[in-house]
Amino acid sequence: MQNVMKKILLVTRNFPPLRGGMERLNHHIYLELNKSFDVMVAGPADSHLYLSPSTRYCEFPHRPLPVFFWYSFWSTLRLAIKEKPALIIAGSGITALSARLIGYVCQAKVIAFIHGLDVVMPHPVYQSVFLPAIRSCDAIWVNSQNTAKLAIDKGVMSDKIKTVHPGVVLPENNTLASSSTDFRTELGLTKEQKILLSVGRLTERKGLVEFILYAFSDIVKAYPDCILVIIGDEPNNALHHKSGAKEKITQAAKDKNLENHVIFLGHVNEAQLEAAYQSSQLHIFPVLDLPGDIEGFGMVAIEAAVYGLPTVAFAVGGVPDAVSHTKSGWLIEPGNYQAMTETVINSLSNDNSSNQQVSPESCRQHGAEFSWDIFGNRIRQLCRETLCNEN
Repeated sequence: MQNVMKKILLVTRNFPPLRGGMERLNHHIYLELNKSFDVMVAGPADSHLYLSPSTRYCEFPHRPLPVFFWYSFWSTLRLAIKEKPALIIAGSGITALSARLIGYVCQAKVIAFIHGLDVVMPHPVYQSVFLPAIRSCDAIWVNSQNTAKLAIDKGVMSDKIKTVHPGVVLPENNTLASSSTDFRTELGLTKEQKILLSVGRLTERKGLVEFILYAFSDIVKAYPDCILVIIGDEPNNALHHKSGAKEKITQAAKDKNLENHVIFLGHVNEAQLEAAYQSSQLHIFPVLDLPGDIEGFGMVAIEAAVYGLPTVAFAVGGVPDAVSHTKSGWLIEPGNYQAMTETVINSLSNDNSSNQQVSPESCRQHGAEFSWDIFGNRIRQLCRETLCNEN
């Protein structure tokens, strides 16, 4: 008798063509599960362009929120009734309510993949409606140990929780060996200049304003040719976003007379990002511990590691899951800018005997533990366990 693959429905607001770590994660959930299951996708407009031709799908506007909630629910419900999936996966907390309701209607198991902000979102409606939906799911995937703790504090049963770290693309050896000269030339930098790299959406939580005000000026005093290269835009499609982050960073640089030491690149393509990782001396991740806003994991620290680039980060939220202290970088006590400054200055030293040195090889070894292959094996096994669990 032919073995029929189980049907899984992924419902998500975060999927290409939208850009960001969440979008990349959900795309890889689809790619990895599609190797062993019959996966359907309910996602934002034009998401079908990133699916195989045989994948069934439905699409809906991702904003404004009322429109998203209305159309995503009804279009996903129609697809689920037609296809009768055995399992529904909510790609984040914002789709957990729809997934849970549709799971009841279709008698399907439901998994919610939640991140730090999915738990602490400071909105009364979210806390009173979406969190109960998350709690009632058959299984909860979390992106870090810190998110697991937050979920338990919010009443999620610990035996439902499984930690699933996001994955990363491992570069080919010939990619790692490529020159970074062109990147520096395009920015007008010499090969001797030190580059500190920041990658990610420009939000208050990323802590770049405070880093410039309380650390970067002293770093520039020690290394006068040091440059802070900032890659990323403001997350205009995010649910919990206040505009103006770039302006605040720019003003902080002006206040410290560091305008000539800060370069904004905005959104870059994969080749440019790869060149930035290879050209830089350090990836800095001075994340803030803000009420109602949290760094769920810190995927950029893993991306930096696979290119041999160490990260200096505050040990906030899920960041300790992404940075291995003294192996792929350094974890600093949150808010201790003196320690961050000293760590950056010492690690930029050419003295390889210093205990502040982290080798590119150890970074790559750490990053390799988060490959998409490992991620795929993990989520496929967890899906099988949920499907087999009749309780």
